[in-house]
Amino acid sequence: MTTVLLVDDEKLVQRSLEKTMLRAGFDVLTAVDCKSGSEIFSQNVGMINIAVLDLNMPSFDGTPKNGAGLDLLDDLKKQKANLPVVILTAYDEVSKAKDAVSRGANAFFVKGREQGLVELIQKILNEK
Repeated sequence: MTTVLLVDDEKLVQRSLEKTMLRAGFDVLTAVDCKSGSEIFSQNVGMINIAVLDLNMPSFDGTPKNGAGLDLLDDLKKQKANLPVVILTAYDEVSKAKDAVSRGANAFFVKGREQGLVELIQKILNEK
């Protein structure tokens, strides 16, 4: 079973992505901010195969922060260096998303095409 850590503070987006991934056969662990995402990851580090992180969400101190997903990316990579990570972004954040790739994310994905995200996750995991 492939386990995905999904961290997104937008409830509707999170629920929609989670449903799509569950239907695709993934096991999904969800969190709403950097702090809970890091804690869930630490508790399940051996089980989690890939992380999908929103670019903008509450940071480790609980305050909303642009680019907080990059802080969580750094944190997860410290815990598991070879962890595949996808950063979720809105349309106008592509330059930040490219920064995410330079910091170790495998890819970035513009929100709104859930099925495309499933295909991207499968592609990344098949390349491992």
